[in-house]
Amino acid sequence: MERRELRTVLEAARVPDGYYRIEDVHEPVPTPTDFLFLRRAADGVWETGAYERGTYEVLARHPDEATACGHLMHLLV
Repeated sequence: MERRELRTVLEAARVPDGYYRIEDVHEPVPTPTDFLFLRRAADGVWETGAYERGTYEVLARHPDEATACGHLMHLLV
């Protein structure tokens, strides 16, 4: 699964838009106070984590996009 597919799955599951941010695919405006995220790190790995009180906390680093998407889906559905 890639990021655009994940967005489609989360929409179908009716996960509220403000619960998550997927880099370059779903970036809610205004930025929610707290949310889960999926992003590519500077070193090329994929990260999933939580944004709370203005701070990003990485929960896991993944070798590829598919694994990261699966992890975020597991956290949200």
